[in-house]
Amino acid sequence: MSTETNVAVGRESKVGVRFIVQVGMLSAIAVVLMLFEIPLPFAPAFYEIDFSEVPVMVGGFVMGPFAGAMIELVKILANLVLTGTDTAGVGELANFIIGCSLCVPAAIIYKRNHTRKGALAGMAVGTVLMTILGSAINALVLLPVYAKAFGMPIDALVGMGTAVNAHITSLSTFVIFAVAPFNLLKGTLVSLVVLIIYKKISPIFKMH
Repeated sequence: MSTETNVAVGRESKVGVRFIVQVGMLSAIAVVLMLFEIPLPFAPAFYEIDFSEVPVMVGGFVMGPFAGAMIELVKILANLVLTGTDTAGVGELANFIIGCSLCVPAAIIYKRNHTRKGALAGMAVGTVLMTILGSAINALVLLPVYAKAFGMPIDALVGMGTAVNAHITSLSTFVIFAVAPFNLLKGTLVSLVVLIIYKKISPIFKMH
């Protein structure tokens, strides 16, 4: 094997190790951030915002969309191990899809247009996609699954929404006045935080 080949193999191995380490580190930060949840005045208590998608989006911007998806997956699996599940994994799968719908499109667009404008466009598209997909998944999957898991009719969940927002009177209005604003606000806040910190911390991940 030639010297050039040995150098290339060594470089690839180093890159692979660095990728795993960075994914693990960002996933760990995301798991910790999941513990700090902020209640919202317009939604029931079980809808709380956290900033665990911030390291996911940062990883996606630094290492690409695949890395972002991996960080989201490790975050969800680690949280599953730590806290368990009431939904046989359905809730975790849905949360993985919703999280990826924000961060992966943002990372794809930023990779193609590596500028501030590209980052803003990616964040905007990701936020819109998360709002749409999150609303659909909540209405069709999450809310019915959680209602079944906790042994209550879907109307009881709607009633919890009505208690904090009089406009919530049905499943559809629950989605319109609680779920959609929740996802829109979360996507906007996560994007804002990433926009503020990304240029300051990204050099750390690019060090050889």
